Amino acid sequence: MQKYYLLILLFFAGLIASAISPHDYFTWILEVFPAIIGLIILLITFKKFRFTYLTYCMILIHCCILFVGGHYTYAMVPLFDWIKDFFHQSRNNYDKLGHFAQGFAPAMIVREVYIRQQIIQKKTWIPFLTVVVCMSISMCYEFLEWFVSVVSGSSGDSFLGSQGDIWDTQSDMLFATIGAICMVIFFSKLQDRNIDTFQTSR
Repeated sequence: MQKYYLLILLFFAGLIASAISPHDYFTWILEVFPAIIGLIILLITFKKFRFTYLTYCMILIHCCILFVGGHYTYAMVPLFDWIKDFFHQSRNNYDKLGHFAQGFAPAMIVREVYIRQQIIQKKTWIPFLTVVVCMSISMCYEFLEWFVSVVSGSSGDSFLGSQGDIWDTQSDMLFATIGAICMVIFFSKLQDRNIDTFQTSR
C-alpha cells in the first residue's frame, strides 16, 4: 500500500505547488478541476476496482501536466515558449502535450477496464473501441471548453488556449487521438504483463 500512498503524496505536492501564485486562479481551478475529480473517483472506487500501479502512474503524469498548465496557463508554459522560439513555431504548443496525455492516460484506463471486466469478448475489438472512447472524451472536453468560454467571456480565454489558431479544437482532438493510438500500439503488451502480474498476486 505504501507505493499507492506515495502517488497520492506526489499528487498533492504537485497540486499545492501549482496553486502557489498561478497566472490566475480562475484558469487554475478550471485546469486542475479534472485532476481533483479524478482523484476523488479513484479513491472511492479503490477497494472495489483497483487499477494496476502502471495505470495509476500514467494518471499521475497526466495530472502533473494539468497542474503545470493550470499554473502557467497552457499558452504560457516557459519551457514550451523556449521550444517555440528555438524551432520558430508560431505558438506555445504545451496544450498539444496536454491533449496527447488526454488520449494516452484514458486509453490506459479504458483498456484495463475492458480486459479485466471482460466487457468485450472479441479482443480484436479492444484497440478500436479504446481509441473511440478516448476520442469521445476529447470531444466532450472541447464542448466543455467552448461552454466555459461562452459563459465566462474573456475570462475563459486562457482556459480555451486557442492562441488565435482557428483549427485549435480539431488539432486538440487529433493529438488526443494520437495519444490513445500510441498507448494501444506501444504499451499494450506492457499493460498486459502488468495486468497478469496484478491478477495473479491478488
